Amino acid sequence: MKIGFGCDHAAVDLKDKMIAYMKEKGYECVDYGTNYDENGEIIKCDYPKKGMEVGEAVVNGEVDYGVLMCGTGIGISMAANKVPGVRAAVCSDPYSAKLTKMHNDANIIAFGARVVGDELAKMILDEFFGAEFEGGRHENRVKMITEIEEKYSK
Repeated sequence: MKIGFGCDHAAVDLKDKMIAYMKEKGYECVDYGTNYDENGEIIKCDYPKKGMEVGEAVVNGEVDYGVLMCGTGIGISMAANKVPGVRAAVCSDPYSAKLTKMHNDANIIAFGARVVGDELAKMILDEFFGAEFEGGRHENRVKMITEIEEKYSK
């Protein structure tokens, strides 16, 4: 499985730690930044750009899923959700991360570097990537979300 990671300048350290963690677990990871410059300074960036970039990578099939981080996870997930086909959920706890995959067929998980620490972020990723979409009664609801998206994309 290939996972795309993106963040703004508030979450570079957490992103790097989560990429290392997921690589240890055997996942292929693509780093969409932001990162450090040649002087070791964090490259400032606007979270909507990274949300869009990872969202497009998921929808275009460059990666299977995305992980996004900013200060709270809220702004970057809102930006990603503007890309048709993205179902990004900001989660600050493992239970919500698990259920958004099981019930909402989320293809991007987001969280905030100023909200969750390293160990909680690992638990959130473990639950999200350990869950499977249940389909069934949830499939119709996900279809309804897609229909809303299509209605307003015209």
